[in-house]
Amino acid sequence: MSEPRPAPDPRGTAPGPRRMKPAQLLFEPPEAVADPEHFFGLESMEDPRELLGRATELALAFRAAADRATEFQALAAAQLADPSRFDRMPPAALAEQAEWTEDYAQKMIEFGRSLMRSSSALPGEMD
Repeated sequence: MSEPRPAPDPRGTAPGPRRMKPAQLLFEPPEAVADPEHFFGLESMEDPRELLGRATELALAFRAAADRATEFQALAAAQLADPSRFDRMPPAALAEQAEWTEDYAQKMIEFGRSLMRSSSALPGEMD
């Protein structure tokens, strides 16, 4: 997949950032996670140029990972809401499970459907 696509805003029209507990980063050692000052070794970097470079790399990587995860959320939402499924979920149930508004769930379903349509046009894109 080339560039991640922006997803709809989960807050709808509500202003301000959504406060969420960050996911545990599985590739950091458990002892590092226990230390609140530890973050990928950034706290121990003395050279501000090196710190800026590494922090920028991490910010870009996390942003790309978040965009990609959102695309997978949208794909799952579209699949779960598929009318051909006998156990399909209505947008309200999806919203409740994913902690979204119902309007956002509907936008994610539509976004997922558009991703599925575009991936069927480009074989191997969403693998």
